[in-house]
Amino acid sequence: MDAIKKIHQFDRFGSVLGLERMNVLLKKLGDPHKPLRVIHVAGTNGKGSVCKFIYEALAANGYKVGLYTSPFIQSFHERIQLDGAFISDRELDQYTDQVMEKAEEMVREGLDSPTEFEVVTAIAFLYFAGRKADFVILEVGLGGSGDSTNVVENPLISIITSISYDHMDRLGNTLEEIAGEKAGIIKTGVPVVSNVEQKQAARVIAKRAYEKGAVLYDAAKLTYGIREQSLSGYAFDIEIYGTDYSGVRIGMAGRHQIENAKTALTALEILRKKGIIKVSRDKLYQGLLCARQPGRFEVLDGDPCVVLDGAHNQAGAAALKETVKACFPQRRIVVVTGMLADKETDQITDELCQITDQFVVTEPDNPRKMPAEDLRQLLDKKGAVCKVASNAKEAYRMAAEAPFDPEVVLIAGSLYLIGEIRGLFN
Repeated sequence: MDAIKKIHQFDRFGSVLGLERMNVLLKKLGDPHKPLRVIHVAGTNGKGSVCKFIYEALAANGYKVGLYTSPFIQSFHERIQLDGAFISDRELDQYTDQVMEKAEEMVREGLDSPTEFEVVTAIAFLYFAGRKADFVILEVGLGGSGDSTNVVENPLISIITSISYDHMDRLGNTLEEIAGEKAGIIKTGVPVVSNVEQKQAARVIAKRAYEKGAVLYDAAKLTYGIREQSLSGYAFDIEIYGTDYSGVRIGMAGRHQIENAKTALTALEILRKKGIIKVSRDKLYQGLLCARQPGRFEVLDGDPCVVLDGAHNQAGAAALKETVKACFPQRRIVVVTGMLADKETDQITDELCQITDQFVVTEPDNPRKMPAEDLRQLLDKKGAVCKVASNAKEAYRMAAEAPFDPEVVLIAGSLYLIGEIRGLFN
């Protein structure tokens, strides 16, 4: 049985928040996470892009950097990266077997089994420790306080990218409750970078930082000026706590990506001022420009032009709407969408219907999928013209042909759907 099948065996234990199982598992593995120099990133949206900006910026300056993210778009190996490469099959097999041995030992002792995410996180810690990474960037999987990455007791810096409604069944029904969960990554005396616009959520984070004696750097208050904007990215000027960063260029489109780059730059500036990292301006800028996030306003050249963007919650769909309006004014657009039933489908479709009224709906390959016919009915009530496709491949074919005849095909609504359609092009 290969490593990924072994890992997926733990899916039957569900997604259970809490650190007790993870602490036991890591102790049995020799606590590989404790020597790691960690940059910890939480948030509703943008955390993946912030992680990638920091990863590329540090790598461009010669550091050996590990990156742990989720979910993956096409390959499971995407979740664990080091030095510009995904974890190899050999190393994934090696570390999976080590974790499996200790997980089975836990069960024999009458303890709760670790969950799938906990197993993967433990594999990542072993890998980064074994490869002696200079820095490790950890993206929170769900929430913050009870997420398995939160076993890290003394990160170099904690980052909270944004707060909006998502996973309310697990994190709470108000922005304050959700912010409280995300703020759980704040550790005593560890600096915090926050880019949270909603005042009620920002207050929760500020209060937690104060209680923990952690200096809070509020990136939401930093202003910038846009020099250029296009489909291929943006250029902007910003000053961060006395340091001028003029002419920063990023290769990801959308004002929300400027916010993500600003958050990453703030964290890097704090680490630089503390003497933790040494970076050259040219290499820093080079790294930021190289940063890309698959499936986040990813443009595939062709006729029609194809854009992939997960947009799997309302805030993500709203950001997508604004970016499409800026990059594709007055274009004929058709949206291919499929969603998970436990998402804010009504609010997401409200945003998508402000982009176009032309849709093809299908179902992502996931047990939590929303039936395509239910999604069609929802869009129909909003006045959309909508066709139903049996799978992702047929959905793209239908969207690209008559009667839609679009200039842009936009695939949005689920990262699982993005992965399927991206696979067709690759």
